[in-house]
Amino acid sequence: MLKQTIDDKWDLLSLDALDATAITALLDEAARHAGRRAPLPEQPAAGHTVAVAFYEASTRTSLSFERAAQRLGADVLHFASPASSAKKGESLLDTGRTIASIGADVIVLRHPSAGAPAQLARWLEIPVINAGDGRHEHPTQGLLDLLTIRQRKSRIDGLRVAIVGDVVNSRVARSALAGLHKLGAAVTLVGPPTLLPESFAALGATVAHDFDAVIADQDVVMMLRVQHERIAGKAFSSVDEYVYGYALDARRLAICKRDVLIMHPGPMNRGVELSVEVADDARCLARAQVANGVAVRMAVLGRALGI
Repeated sequence: MLKQTIDDKWDLLSLDALDATAITALLDEAARHAGRRAPLPEQPAAGHTVAVAFYEASTRTSLSFERAAQRLGADVLHFASPASSAKKGESLLDTGRTIASIGADVIVLRHPSAGAPAQLARWLEIPVINAGDGRHEHPTQGLLDLLTIRQRKSRIDGLRVAIVGDVVNSRVARSALAGLHKLGAAVTLVGPPTLLPESFAALGATVAHDFDAVIADQDVVMMLRVQHERIAGKAFSSVDEYVYGYALDARRLAICKRDVLIMHPGPMNRGVELSVEVADDARCLARAQVANGVAVRMAVLGRALGI
């Protein structure tokens, strides 16, 4: 496992805060665990406790953090906001202190407010891992996307990657863009102007609103979920209009490179971001991304625990 080399605790709050060397080290460690379906025989995290605290609904991220902790040999505390004292008005500070006092060695936090994990990390002496905060970032999702690409393409540097859809509301897009940019990929963000402001060009990507004009040159096409729950107002006139302009369907797939990788962080709206036939195409790596989530989160937990 990766060893801590500093005395201070290690928090994972953002991929944008990591350099290429740190990201590569986490990917290398995750690659050691990829495909593993049983606990590590040496149980390096035995005696440690991982708290998984989610203030938003989750399937993939929550379960994969729990599985990752179990495969390392750690105990798991599961915190679900609707069934906790947070529903009674308890503050994030007091909830975090309670979890730490119970004996957690690291807290994995998902929160609807951008910056909440960073604030909790300032308050607590134990490491905090950001499992998604508002529209800000989702660093472990970015890492598992990088790992999935690297497994198939053997590199990140020099690849062309399109991130398509509801970019403005996507923490996945921000983390993926940060990681891809640091590792040398050329990223094009694609979406309707209402979901992709020109200001995103300042993050190091090309901004495009015509999907058909850019798709043929891409090595990877990463489709994003339309986040109806976060969209304020009318971002497009109808779902049919969105599908016409930005869905990846059989027609667009035929324009792509033969070895293109198709990705989606989930949950997927079949027939909206991806047509049914593309979602089931062998080049669609959505399930591989989920599997790699456990390996990546094993690497991240190991780094945070210093094991």
